[in-house]
Amino acid sequence: MNDEERARAIEAQPERAVDLLRQMMRVRRLEERCVELYSATKIRGFLHVYIGEEAVAAGVMSVLGPDDAVVATYREHGHALLRGVSARAIMAEMFGRAEGCCRGRGGSMHLFDAASRFYGGNAIVAGGLPLAVGLALADKLAGRERVTACFFGEGAIAEGEFHESMNLAALWDLPVLFCCENNLYAMGTALERSESQVDLALKAASYEIPSWAVDGMDVLAVEEAARRAASGVRAGGGPHFLELRTYRFRAHSMFDPERYRDKAEVEQWMERDPIRLLGEALEASGRIDAEQRARIADEVEAEIDDAIAFAEAGTLEPISELTRFVTSERAGAGA
Repeated sequence: MNDEERARAIEAQPERAVDLLRQMMRVRRLEERCVELYSATKIRGFLHVYIGEEAVAAGVMSVLGPDDAVVATYREHGHALLRGVSARAIMAEMFGRAEGCCRGRGGSMHLFDAASRFYGGNAIVAGGLPLAVGLALADKLAGRERVTACFFGEGAIAEGEFHESMNLAALWDLPVLFCCENNLYAMGTALERSESQVDLALKAASYEIPSWAVDGMDVLAVEEAARRAASGVRAGGGPHFLELRTYRFRAHSMFDPERYRDKAEVEQWMERDPIRLLGEALEASGRIDAEQRARIADEVEAEIDDAIAFAEAGTLEPISELTRFVTSERAGAGA
């Protein structure tokens, strides 16, 4: 969107725009604190943060209903939070505590919550795509009017599961909203080094699926595109594909030395920080001021502080529970 279009969108739904700002700030602060906690060795294992990409999750999640399903990748903390998984449950999972959404067994890369229909957290690149197709097939066969939103990075497009999933979704006319978070780098590999066709929406369209690219740094543009796509899916239009052109401000993971891109490129993208973009637009429209933004920031900080305190006070599962959910015992076995 240009400035004029953004101003009109804010004027049409000012409270909605402020809420989108709040949701992006929640994700940003959660991720910033996770980086701090990882550096303090309170969070272990792998950690992939979403800083810079918040507009994608906030914009798409805002148009989904409680009965819809969400499938995400290993960079999924923000998706889980905005889907309704509590900050407490997420942070406890990061800490490996039994109070976490997966009882501390999944950690950062495997968040899951059946109550909110959040099906991962999938660590394998493109691994969530067949799962999304299966969920959508089940909904279609059962006659349920639901959408399955499937998030994945552009690196997944080089995988066979992507092509198989797109093909089956198109053949079976399934209610899937494919959301490709194109941040230009699959780990350390630039898009143009792995794909001969870098217009990913065009590639998806080859499967006869309605597809288009969106400015993934503009949450209002993402929400508008997601609403249009989700409406098309709900109306029986079959799968839709969004290429959300975004950028991660941090390295691929906490182990990544980040030698594959120039600092100048990162700084250039940071000029289009989605939180800054919307915040300045809201201030220009008179819908929010610095004091209100500071108040939202304080409320977000309190939520994350509470989640960290909850996680730190959590419990580790006892050794006696080690095989729970792993093995089963038949009644009367050995009798």
